[in-house]
Amino acid sequence: MKNHIGMLYCLLIAGFCLIFVQPADAATRKVPQRIVSLAPAVTEIIYAVGAQNRLVGVTNVCDRPAEASRKSRVGNMANPSLEAIAALKPDLVIVASKENPTEFVRRLNTLRIKTHLFKTNSLDDLPDEIRKLGRAIGAETRTARMAAGIERALKHSLQASAGKAGVKGRRIMFMVWTNPITLAGPGTIIDDAIRDMGMVNVAADSRAPYPRYNLETIIARKPDLIVMGAGTPGMKMDPQPVLKRLKMLEAVRKGRICYTTDALYRPGPRIAEGIAELEKCMLMP
Repeated sequence: MKNHIGMLYCLLIAGFCLIFVQPADAATRKVPQRIVSLAPAVTEIIYAVGAQNRLVGVTNVCDRPAEASRKSRVGNMANPSLEAIAALKPDLVIVASKENPTEFVRRLNTLRIKTHLFKTNSLDDLPDEIRKLGRAIGAETRTARMAAGIERALKHSLQASAGKAGVKGRRIMFMVWTNPITLAGPGTIIDDAIRDMGMVNVAADSRAPYPRYNLETIIARKPDLIVMGAGTPGMKMDPQPVLKRLKMLEAVRKGRICYTTDALYRPGPRIAEGIAELEKCMLMP
């Protein structure tokens, strides 16, 4: 009888634990209420999914949307202020793999400030990274929709390039700045998009993600298409002086010059727009 009562008691205790004790992963996945973003693309994502009320700090270059400029500033991406971040008492700081120094992330961890690493290594990996970010900030549904939209845009662009004669293998030069002449090179989202569309980036063999080229090198590489990006935010870029000096190129003579916004510059919610812009350029006759 005593054994029977003891067994019943254990079952009751086990049932109580199942009801009132959360699984470990659920307990640790609390939705952060005070978020600091250390990259413009991350800030754009947070606004796009409606989590901006929980965003308490951004970098000096987080300029989209305009409302982001009213958030507390914590310094530049390459050298954010640890003191400014700590003063905001964040429960999550989102760092970007390419924009923020690894040493700074270690300093945050030393202070026991929780971080989430947003990896922007390639365009193909971006949708999954956006989904992971959504789980980290408690916005899974909206980030999943954003990621799916980027995947659809990539698929559409691949289909467009496959069905258009003369597009595959077209040599493209994507200029992000004119003085000095700076191109989008390897390791950038722009280079990934060019490659995924079946075109050739004339700066793909560079050792730097944004190499500086002289006129002679550009002329020797003979781009079939010249894309002029939006340039540095807050600074106007005048492409005409450079294009005049490249008038011997067939791309210039035949008017295969295309202009885009900065949508492809940041791996965030406007990437699909940037892909559509590049696709439009790609299909120029």
